[in-house]
Parts: sequence; C-alpha cells; structure tokens
Amino acid sequence: MSTSAFFYGTGRRKTSVARVRLMTGEGEVVVNGRSLEDHFGNAADLADIMMPFRVTGTEGRYNAMIKVEGGGYQGQAGAIRHGIARALLQSDPDGARAPLRHAGLLTRDPRMKERKKYGLKRARKAPQYTKR
Repeated sequence: MSTSAFFYGTGRRKTSVARVRLMTGEGEVVVNGRSLEDHFGNAADLADIMMPFRVTGTEGRYNAMIKVEGGGYQGQAGAIRHGIARALLQSDPDGARAPLRHAGLLTRDPRMKERKKYGLKRARKAPQYTKR
C-alpha cells in the first residue's frame, strides 16, 4: 500500500462527475455531506454502488468521502461506482485490477444523451409527414 492517507478516484457517467476520496476506516460512505441512504433514498440501487468493494473483498475497510454533481440519480450512482473502482485501483494496483476489470467497473460508460437535430422535434423524432 502507498504511504498516502487518501486514495482518489474520479468517476463519470452521462453528465455526472464524482470525486471519490477513500481512507482506511469502517465502511462509512458520505455523499455531499449526507449518508448514502439520505442522498439517494430509494432512487438508486445502493448495492450496485457498493459493488467495487464487494468485488475486491474490501467491504468495511475504507471510508468514502464523495462529492458528486451533475445529472440525475442514475448518472450519479454510476459515477460514484466508477470513482470508487478507480480509487480502489489506486490503493492496490496489482490485486484489484483483475477483479475490477472482469466485473467491468473500470470502463467508463460512454452512453450520452444524443443531441437534438434541426428540423426534428427531438434527436430522432420527425414531424408527422403529410401527403397533401
């Protein structure tokens, strides 16, 4: 392990950006000054957010201080998961890379909202065609 007290990771998903700071502790997760349950409520699957800890077997070993902004609940949850995975990779580069990569947690999800095109109502919805 490194001599640094913190391990940092930046996660992104859609338009959300999460800055994750891990430190050794008892597994407490704080998002924007609130607990994980208070920040998300029932909107996001909390087990999905904590997946990087489960995959690497580090549940309850790190406290996470997270600042997340932009997007909605799903995007923020994905950004937090990506940031935690990157921070865990920084804490243990050799042991954590293979399980995180195998679970697909190190790859940034590239799907973004498609932009609106001129002449259309949305990205792909066209006005109704009239023959006469």
